[in-house]
Amino acid sequence: MLPSTLSRWASSSACNNGLKTKTFFRQLGRSRSISSTPPTSATFDKLGVIGLGLMGHGIAQTAAMAAAKDNIHSYIIAYETESTFLDRGRSRIQGSVDKLVSKEKLTPSQAETLLSKITFTTDRDALSDTDLIVEAIIENMDLKKQLYAELGEQCKPSTVFASNTSSLSITQMALASGRPENFVGVHFFNPVQLMKLVEVIQTDHTDEAVFQKCLAWVKDIGKVGVSCRDTPGFIVNRLLVPYLVQAI
Repeated sequence: MLPSTLSRWASSSACNNGLKTKTFFRQLGRSRSISSTPPTSATFDKLGVIGLGLMGHGIAQTAAMAAAKDNIHSYIIAYETESTFLDRGRSRIQGSVDKLVSKEKLTPSQAETLLSKITFTTDRDALSDTDLIVEAIIENMDLKKQLYAELGEQCKPSTVFASNTSSLSITQMALASGRPENFVGVHFFNPVQLMKLVEVIQTDHTDEAVFQKCLAWVKDIGKVGVSCRDTPGFIVNRLLVPYLVQAI
Protein backbone atom coordinates (compact mmCIF):
# COMPACT_ATOMS: atom_id res chain seq x y z
CA MET A 1 0.00 0.00 0.00
CA LEU A 2 1.10 3.59 -0.58
CA PRO A 3 1.32 4.60 3.13
CA SER A 4 3.76 1.78 3.90
CA THR A 5 5.81 2.67 0.84
CA LEU A 6 6.08 6.25 2.09
CA SER A 7 6.85 5.08 5.63
CA ARG A 8 9.75 2.91 4.47
CA TRP A 9 11.17 5.76 2.43
CA ALA A 10 10.69 8.32 5.21
CA SER A 11 12.83 6.24 7.55
CA SER A 12 15.59 5.73 4.99
CA SER A 13 18.81 7.67 4.55
CA ALA A 14 17.45 8.95 1.23
CA CYS A 15 14.88 10.93 3.16
CA ASN A 16 17.38 12.09 5.78
CA ASN A 17 19.89 13.51 3.33
CA GLY A 18 17.40 14.62 0.68
CA LEU A 19 18.92 12.37 -2.01
CA LYS A 20 17.44 9.81 -4.41
CA THR A 21 14.01 11.43 -4.66
CA LYS A 22 13.71 10.32 -8.26
CA THR A 23 14.49 6.75 -7.23
CA PHE A 24 11.60 6.85 -4.76
CA PHE A 25 9.13 7.87 -7.46
CA ARG A 26 10.43 5.18 -9.82
CA GLN A 27 9.88 2.61 -7.07
CA LEU A 28 6.43 4.05 -6.43
CA GLY A 29 5.59 3.52 -10.09
CA ARG A 30 6.81 -0.07 -10.00
CA SER A 31 4.73 -1.08 -6.99
CA ARG A 32 1.84 -3.30 -8.02
CA SER A 33 -0.04 -2.77 -4.73
CA ILE A 34 -0.67 0.97 -5.01
CA SER A 35 -4.39 0.72 -5.66
CA SER A 36 -6.44 -0.80 -2.86
CA THR A 37 -8.91 -2.35 -5.30
CA PRO A 38 -7.42 -4.54 -8.05
CA PRO A 39 -8.90 -3.37 -11.36
CA THR A 40 -10.54 -5.77 -13.76
CA SER A 41 -10.50 -5.66 -17.55
CA ALA A 42 -11.62 -2.36 -19.01
CA THR A 43 -14.26 -2.11 -21.71
CA PHE A 44 -13.43 1.22 -23.38
CA ASP A 45 -13.54 0.08 -26.99
CA LYS A 46 -13.19 3.44 -28.75
CA LEU A 47 -10.65 5.90 -27.37
CA GLY A 48 -10.25 9.59 -28.13
CA VAL A 49 -7.15 11.68 -27.35
CA ILE A 50 -7.41 15.47 -27.52
CA GLY A 51 -4.12 17.28 -27.93
CA LEU A 52 -1.04 15.65 -29.50
CA GLY A 53 1.69 17.63 -27.79
CA LEU A 54 4.36 16.33 -25.45
CA MET A 55 1.92 14.28 -23.37
CA GLY A 56 -0.95 13.63 -25.76
CA HIS A 57 1.08 11.98 -28.50
CA GLY A 58 2.62 9.64 -25.92
CA ILE A 59 -0.80 8.70 -24.55
CA ALA A 60 -2.09 7.97 -28.05
CA GLN A 61 0.98 5.90 -28.90
CA THR A 62 0.85 3.94 -25.65
CA ALA A 63 -2.83 3.13 -26.13
CA ALA A 64 -2.19 2.14 -29.74
CA MET A 65 0.60 -0.18 -28.65
CA ALA A 66 -1.78 -1.92 -26.24
CA ALA A 67 -4.49 -2.01 -28.91
CA ALA A 68 -2.12 -3.61 -31.40
CA LYS A 69 -0.88 -6.14 -28.86
CA ASP A 70 -4.02 -7.02 -26.90
CA ASN A 71 -6.80 -5.53 -29.03
CA ILE A 72 -8.18 -3.45 -26.15
CA HIS A 73 -9.28 -0.67 -28.53
CA SER A 74 -10.83 -1.07 -31.95
CA TYR A 75 -9.45 2.36 -32.84
CA ILE A 76 -8.03 5.56 -31.37
CA ILE A 77 -9.13 9.02 -32.53
CA ALA A 78 -6.22 11.47 -32.23
CA TYR A 79 -7.65 14.99 -32.44
CA GLU A 80 -6.05 18.39 -32.85
CA THR A 81 -7.64 21.74 -33.61
CA GLU A 82 -5.35 22.60 -36.54
CA SER A 83 -3.61 20.54 -39.22
CA THR A 84 -0.22 21.99 -38.27
CA PHE A 85 -0.54 20.65 -34.72
CA LEU A 86 -1.98 17.38 -36.02
CA ASP A 87 0.94 16.81 -38.40
CA ARG A 88 3.41 17.62 -35.63
CA GLY A 89 1.78 15.06 -33.34
CA ARG A 90 1.70 12.45 -36.11
CA SER A 91 5.42 13.03 -36.74
CA ARG A 92 6.21 12.62 -33.05
CA ILE A 93 4.46 9.27 -32.94
CA GLN A 94 6.02 8.13 -36.22
CA GLY A 95 9.48 9.13 -35.00
CA SER A 96 9.04 7.30 -31.72
CA VAL A 97 7.78 4.15 -33.43
CA ASP A 98 10.62 4.29 -35.98
CA LYS A 99 13.10 4.43 -33.11
CA LEU A 100 11.56 1.31 -31.56
CA VAL A 101 11.89 -0.48 -34.89
CA SER A 102 15.54 0.61 -35.25
CA LYS A 103 16.24 -0.78 -31.77
CA GLU A 104 14.47 -4.03 -32.74
CA LYS A 105 11.88 -3.58 -30.00
CA LEU A 106 9.17 -3.64 -32.67
CA THR A 107 9.09 -5.38 -36.02
CA PRO A 108 8.06 -3.33 -39.08
CA SER A 109 4.84 -5.34 -39.16
CA GLN A 110 4.07 -4.56 -35.51
CA ALA A 111 4.80 -0.89 -36.10
CA GLU A 112 2.41 -0.85 -39.04
CA THR A 113 -0.32 -2.47 -36.93
CA LEU A 114 0.26 0.04 -34.12
CA LEU A 115 -0.02 3.05 -36.44
CA SER A 116 -3.09 1.62 -38.16
CA LYS A 117 -4.96 1.82 -34.83
CA ILE A 118 -4.73 5.63 -34.81
CA THR A 119 -6.98 7.89 -36.87
CA PHE A 120 -5.66 11.45 -37.02
CA THR A 121 -8.25 14.19 -37.47
CA THR A 122 -9.15 17.84 -36.99
CA ASP A 123 -12.86 16.97 -37.08
CA ARG A 124 -14.15 16.93 -33.51
CA ASP A 125 -17.32 15.14 -34.57
CA ALA A 126 -15.15 12.02 -34.85
CA LEU A 127 -15.02 11.97 -31.03
CA SER A 128 -18.78 11.90 -30.52
CA ASP A 129 -19.07 8.08 -30.41
CA THR A 130 -15.93 7.33 -28.38
CA ASP A 131 -16.17 5.52 -25.04
CA LEU A 132 -13.31 7.33 -23.28
CA ILE A 133 -11.71 10.68 -24.10
CA VAL A 134 -8.35 11.67 -22.62
CA GLU A 135 -7.67 15.40 -22.81
CA ALA A 136 -4.08 16.67 -22.89
CA ILE A 137 -4.33 20.32 -23.96
CA ILE A 138 -2.50 23.25 -22.37
CA GLU A 139 -2.94 23.91 -18.66
CA ASN A 140 -5.55 26.65 -18.93
CA MET A 141 -8.68 26.14 -16.85
CA ASP A 142 -10.92 28.41 -18.91
CA LEU A 143 -10.00 26.58 -22.14
CA LYS A 144 -10.49 23.19 -20.52
CA LYS A 145 -13.87 24.11 -19.05
CA GLN A 146 -15.06 25.45 -22.41
CA LEU A 147 -13.86 22.27 -24.15
CA TYR A 148 -15.63 20.00 -21.69
CA ALA A 149 -18.84 22.00 -21.83
CA GLU A 150 -18.85 21.51 -25.61
CA LEU A 151 -17.88 17.83 -25.40
CA GLY A 152 -20.66 17.27 -22.89
CA GLU A 153 -23.15 18.39 -25.50
CA GLN A 154 -21.44 16.65 -28.40
CA CYS A 155 -20.57 13.17 -27.12
CA LYS A 156 -22.88 10.28 -26.35
CA PRO A 157 -24.11 10.20 -22.73
CA SER A 158 -21.96 7.22 -21.77
CA THR A 159 -18.64 8.76 -22.87
CA VAL A 160 -16.21 9.13 -19.99
CA PHE A 161 -13.95 12.19 -19.86
CA ALA A 162 -10.44 12.12 -18.37
CA SER A 163 -8.11 15.09 -17.98
CA ASN A 164 -4.33 14.69 -17.98
CA THR A 165 -3.86 17.87 -15.96
CA SER A 166 -1.01 17.79 -13.46
CA SER A 167 -2.50 20.27 -11.01
CA LEU A 168 -5.80 21.88 -12.05
CA SER A 169 -9.07 21.05 -10.31
CA ILE A 170 -10.70 17.94 -11.75
CA THR A 171 -13.94 18.88 -9.98
CA GLN A 172 -14.25 22.21 -11.78
CA MET A 173 -13.79 20.55 -15.17
CA ALA A 174 -16.18 17.74 -14.25
CA LEU A 175 -18.94 20.18 -13.33
CA ALA A 176 -18.36 22.17 -16.54
CA SER A 177 -18.84 18.98 -18.58
CA GLY A 178 -22.39 18.47 -17.32
CA ARG A 179 -21.57 14.83 -16.51
CA PRO A 180 -19.41 14.91 -13.35
CA GLU A 181 -20.23 11.28 -12.59
CA ASN A 182 -18.41 10.32 -15.81
CA PHE A 183 -15.28 12.35 -15.16
CA VAL A 184 -11.85 11.46 -13.76
CA GLY A 185 -8.28 12.68 -13.90
CA VAL A 186 -5.55 10.52 -15.45
CA HIS A 187 -2.20 12.17 -14.84
CA PHE A 188 0.54 10.55 -16.91
CA PHE A 189 4.23 11.38 -16.51
CA ASN A 190 6.76 12.38 -19.15
CA PRO A 191 7.87 10.55 -21.23
CA VAL A 192 4.57 8.70 -21.33
CA GLN A 193 5.96 5.80 -23.34
CA LEU A 194 8.46 4.98 -20.57
CA MET A 195 7.00 6.17 -17.27
CA LYS A 196 4.80 3.55 -15.61
CA LEU A 197 3.00 5.59 -12.96
CA VAL A 198 -0.40 7.17 -13.66
CA GLU A 199 -2.39 9.04 -11.04
CA VAL A 200 -6.11 8.28 -11.42
CA ILE A 201 -8.08 11.04 -9.73
CA GLN A 202 -11.59 10.71 -8.31
CA THR A 203 -13.85 13.60 -7.34
CA ASP A 204 -16.78 13.58 -4.94
CA HIS A 205 -19.02 13.26 -8.00
CA THR A 206 -17.26 10.42 -9.84
CA ASP A 207 -19.28 7.23 -10.15
CA GLU A 208 -17.35 4.42 -8.42
CA ALA A 209 -17.89 2.00 -11.31
CA VAL A 210 -16.52 4.59 -13.76
CA PHE A 211 -13.50 5.16 -11.54
CA GLN A 212 -12.73 1.44 -11.29
CA LYS A 213 -13.14 1.12 -15.05
CA CYS A 214 -10.57 3.87 -15.58
CA LEU A 215 -8.15 2.19 -13.17
CA ALA A 216 -8.60 -1.00 -15.18
CA TRP A 217 -7.93 0.85 -18.44
CA VAL A 218 -4.68 2.26 -17.06
CA LYS A 219 -3.59 -1.28 -16.19
CA ASP A 220 -4.69 -2.58 -19.60
CA ILE A 221 -2.39 -0.12 -21.42
CA GLY A 222 0.56 -1.31 -19.36
CA LYS A 223 0.70 1.35 -16.65
CA VAL A 224 0.48 1.28 -12.86
CA GLY A 225 -2.47 3.25 -11.53
CA VAL A 226 -2.49 4.95 -8.16
CA SER A 227 -5.89 6.11 -6.97
CA CYS A 228 -6.18 9.51 -5.32
CA ARG A 229 -8.61 12.29 -4.52
CA ASP A 230 -8.91 15.67 -6.21
CA THR A 231 -6.41 17.60 -4.08
CA PRO A 232 -3.81 20.21 -5.16
CA GLY A 233 -0.84 18.43 -6.73
CA PHE A 234 -2.54 15.02 -6.33
CA ILE A 235 0.18 12.70 -4.92
CA VAL A 236 3.51 13.00 -6.74
CA ASN A 237 3.64 16.79 -7.13
CA ARG A 238 2.29 17.24 -3.62
CA LEU A 239 5.27 15.23 -2.34
CA LEU A 240 7.86 16.50 -4.79
CA VAL A 241 7.32 20.27 -4.69
CA PRO A 242 8.28 20.72 -0.99
CA TYR A 243 11.58 18.93 -1.66
CA LEU A 244 12.27 21.12 -4.69
CA VAL A 245 11.54 24.23 -2.64
CA GLN A 246 13.85 22.99 0.13
CA ALA A 247 16.59 22.34 -2.41
CA ILE A 248 16.32 25.92 -3.67
